[in-house]
Amino acid sequence: MDRSMSGARGSVGRPRPGPPPDAGSILPLILGYALLAIALIVVCVCATDLYVAQKRLDSVADAAALAGADGFRVEVQGTTIRAELTDDDVRAKAGAVLDVLDDGSELVSAESPDGVSARVVIRTTWTPPLVGDFVPPLLTLHATGTSRTALG
Repeated sequence: MDRSMSGARGSVGRPRPGPPPDAGSILPLILGYALLAIALIVVCVCATDLYVAQKRLDSVADAAALAGADGFRVEVQGTTIRAELTDDDVRAKAGAVLDVLDDGSELVSAESPDGVSARVVIRTTWTPPLVGDFVPPLLTLHATGTSRTALG
């Protein structure tokens, strides 16, 4: 009788064979956080590339407007000398800048609204460097550059 009691007591305190009940529960968490980190990196890389592409397009629009404002004609009216811009001259100079760059930018409009300033609008299509489910595949970017000519 003594033996059966001591045997029963001894089996109660022994651990069951096999893994503990919470073994392996950290692996899904690690995989989930790794997937979240990769998605965050992809979105940040794409957002940075979009920002840089917009800033570059702004610079190209400013350069095209500056070139357009440089295409003025000098007009003398009595004792005053005036620089006069035309839409055709602005368009030709801005188009020449875009032709030299050849970066896929397209001239939307180039005009001289008041005869002394040049306004140029260009656009381009942006494609993200890492195409994924988190960013749209294509965006159209627009930039406007304005430059004013003056005789000093």
